[in-house]
Amino acid sequence: MALWATSSSQKLFLASSAATRYGNGRRMSGRRDSGSMLHVGMAEMETASIAYEEGDRKRPNWADDTPLSRLVEALIAFKPLYSLLKLGARQVFISTAEKKSIPWRQMANEILESDVYKELDTIRNPSLQYPDYYLNPFHAYDEGNLSWLAAAEAEVATMSMTLRAIPYAPTLEKATQEMRGNWLQAIKQHHMMHSGNAKIETVLDMGCSVGVSTGFLADEFPSAKVTGLDLSPYFLSVAQYKEKKRPPRKNPITWIHAAGENTGLPSKSFDLVSFGYVFHECPERAIIALVNEAFRLLKPGGTLAITDQAPKSKIIQELPPAIFTLMKSTEPFLNEYYLTDLEGRLREVGFVNVNSMLTDPRHMTMTATVPHQHD
Repeated sequence: MALWATSSSQKLFLASSAATRYGNGRRMSGRRDSGSMLHVGMAEMETASIAYEEGDRKRPNWADDTPLSRLVEALIAFKPLYSLLKLGARQVFISTAEKKSIPWRQMANEILESDVYKELDTIRNPSLQYPDYYLNPFHAYDEGNLSWLAAAEAEVATMSMTLRAIPYAPTLEKATQEMRGNWLQAIKQHHMMHSGNAKIETVLDMGCSVGVSTGFLADEFPSAKVTGLDLSPYFLSVAQYKEKKRPPRKNPITWIHAAGENTGLPSKSFDLVSFGYVFHECPERAIIALVNEAFRLLKPGGTLAITDQAPKSKIIQELPPAIFTLMKSTEPFLNEYYLTDLEGRLREVGFVNVNSMLTDPRHMTMTATVPHQHD
């Protein structure tokens, strides 16, 4: 795989031999006259570039204060219709998975019928006070992320999301390789360029859910001490249960039940802090608090990595009304996320070398650095 990025306001071009083999549409050449290029994995670059296209706007118009947006908000506020929308959104995810031969119900039941419940007492912090925003319904679950059903379905829901992001991939494995591979490559390249040659020895996966992203980080940085932190003890119980089922790692993952805004972890203790698909579930005030905590936790020269829905994605901007209405019905803070100037917020906190690129057709990866000299 090879990635290029011009400035954060220009397009990302992806070249991937695997992507080219299964033909993901429009191919373009990397424009070397449009600014300095960042090249990754040059030895593997043997194919034409394939663009992840940006739209014409900074964000989708359905996230702005427009008549269409207000109409959607009014529809969602109507309780009987809201219940139908939640059900519809859930069915979209399940059908996407099962059409691709991913057994959603079977995988969820395997968790629910297992001994995962025994993990809860070893994970849960009984003194933890949940932020008010976290008590909202999420993803068509009335109890949000604080339920066993949400935890049991989280991994298979991630698989469904991956397939929707990379619909041209012939298999889930290929889609995962592209989406996760580009994300990890963006992290490694940023750290290599801006860390002062510091190795990634300590990693914090904030909002780690059931540990899918945590596992990818641990696999990518096998010599690092990796920590997964989440607000849901149910998600963490599943993460710990599944991790125990795999072969032991040289450095076992540590799981922590805590709020990302106030982790209680030592300052300047991590080389990498990662947020995977977290911020679109947060109001802006929580995003700001999370970014501030990440800045405190990172060592000088440390790297922040955020991957999430891409406001500039052409596909996201052109979603049909039925689809974005379903999305907004299960994501109570989606508008706030899209209206947040995330790059600007990072700079306000003190991050430098802020860069954002599309790392699949629907998602961006934003990376930034803590200055080498900071209080």
